[in-house]
Amino acid sequence: MKLAEMLCRWIDALNFWVGRFVSWVTLLVVLVVFVDVVMRYAFRTTYVFTQEMEWHLFSFIFLMGAGYTLLKDGHVRVDIFYQRISPKARAWINLMGVLLLLIPGCYLVITTSYRFAYTSWLIQEGSPDPGGIPYRFVIKSMIPIGFTLILLQGFSLGLKSLLEILGKFEGYERKS
Repeated sequence: MKLAEMLCRWIDALNFWVGRFVSWVTLLVVLVVFVDVVMRYAFRTTYVFTQEMEWHLFSFIFLMGAGYTLLKDGHVRVDIFYQRISPKARAWINLMGVLLLLIPGCYLVITTSYRFAYTSWLIQEGSPDPGGIPYRFVIKSMIPIGFTLILLQGFSLGLKSLLEILGKFEGYERKS
């Protein structure tokens, strides 16, 4: 059981640090959008590179931050019943959700997007627009990486849920 908790701690720490990095990228996207708005309204000009940088950063934030969001239990769910049930019942719901939905869903996205990203790397895909970002293959690579982080966090959630069901999980708090 200690090995399972150690694995959970390692996965949680990984997603915690990725989440911290993503928070700084969020600041960067705010700055890029601010520059784009100023350029558009003050100088009546815009650049394809800036617009593409906005959606590349936005995509990066969502893809890489999803595992952190799962760690912090921040994904959207219907909490009408969930909050009112016992911790053991919540653990059963989480375990079933991980086994029946999260793992198969992540597996599907990872296996299909891996080939998509690999092909993009092979051809060194860039923006089809003049003045666009030349490294589109980098953001496409974030799809399987981001879903791998979600999958890992799902394993952690599933293990913690199983330990909770068995009465062996001695929950720990992550210092932020």
